[in-house]
Amino acid sequence: MQNFNFKCPTEIVFGRGAEEQVADKLRAYGASRIFVIYGGGSVVKTGLLSKVERILLASGLAFQVMGGVQPNPRLSLVRQGVRMATAFHADFILAIGGGSVIDSAKAIAHGTANPGIDVWDFWSGRAKLTKSMPVASILTLAAAGSETSDSAVITNEETGKKAGLNTPFNRPAIAFMNPELTFTVPKKQLVCGSCDILMHTLERYFTSVKETNAFTDMVAEALMKNIIAQTKIAVDDQTNYDAMSEIMWCGSVSHCNFTELGRCKDFTCHKLGHELSGKFDVTHGASLTTIWPAWAKYVWQDDPERFATFAERIWNITTGTTAEKAKAGIEKTVEYFRSLDMPTNFTELGIGIQDKRSLEYLADMATAEDTKKLGNFHPLDKAAAIEIYQLANH
Repeated sequence: MQNFNFKCPTEIVFGRGAEEQVADKLRAYGASRIFVIYGGGSVVKTGLLSKVERILLASGLAFQVMGGVQPNPRLSLVRQGVRMATAFHADFILAIGGGSVIDSAKAIAHGTANPGIDVWDFWSGRAKLTKSMPVASILTLAAAGSETSDSAVITNEETGKKAGLNTPFNRPAIAFMNPELTFTVPKKQLVCGSCDILMHTLERYFTSVKETNAFTDMVAEALMKNIIAQTKIAVDDQTNYDAMSEIMWCGSVSHCNFTELGRCKDFTCHKLGHELSGKFDVTHGASLTTIWPAWAKYVWQDDPERFATFAERIWNITTGTTAEKAKAGIEKTVEYFRSLDMPTNFTELGIGIQDKRSLEYLADMATAEDTKKLGNFHPLDKAAAIEIYQLANH
């Protein structure tokens, strides 16, 4: 086992009615003026927003509300939120929604805590984040794991750049997780979310670290097998509390860094997928299932034993040579994505076959015009990124 540091300070309030504790918990964290952010109309239609407002109002906590967060959350809305939260003198940010809302809340917290610095400067690297303000979330979609993660992703519409920021300041203070709040999520969002959870684990399972990390591997493998099994149940019955509970908790564990202890992140597929989302505004989970098969076919020969182990432990593929098992595991994963009607190439993603100029643009954006290499399992330069995009380009 390799050395590691691990800290996940987020308090989890999990189970039926978790959101009913929001006022008491926020007050215990010192909140008095709460800026509430949400996405589209779903939390309004379900009555969740009005329920939270009643709870906050009854507790005597001041609050202001802003909606409008979109998938692939926009920088322009974050900047608007910073202005509103600053004018309101907010001391706590509360996100009601999924990963896009929580990521936006994190960005608003950073911007509000640092007046005079444009929030995008933290994502572009022009400014270093040294302070923020606390964030809480009421989770309505199990997917991004943003409720426990140290990362947040924002899209700059002006440049078409979708960028992530990893910092301890991104860790939310508290997450309220009631699986019943996910019962009404559209089926497409459910399967996209489950694939995102699976990919968060895969991007830590395949890394440059070759030494044995037995317990970390067992945790990751159990999580992957569980999310695969529970998603099949949830697709047939989205009101199955046990299945939706398992999916929700897997999402939080998958992205709190617990499945990488003694390993590291690779996240090449995320970075390549971000550029698809930035250019074509495709769903994050769909971008990942599109890229992973191409990436895996490009890199598996770097460590066929690892891919064979994945095939054996996740898909029960026990016959054949190491190479045969490795390739069979990749194909089985592709079959699983397709069984959920998730895309595995550009045509299935809905963007069509791209020309050479488009592929070069995507690779330039991903590698900062060939000045940065992606990942560590098989570090990619611009040329390699183009090759992977081309493998998905059918």
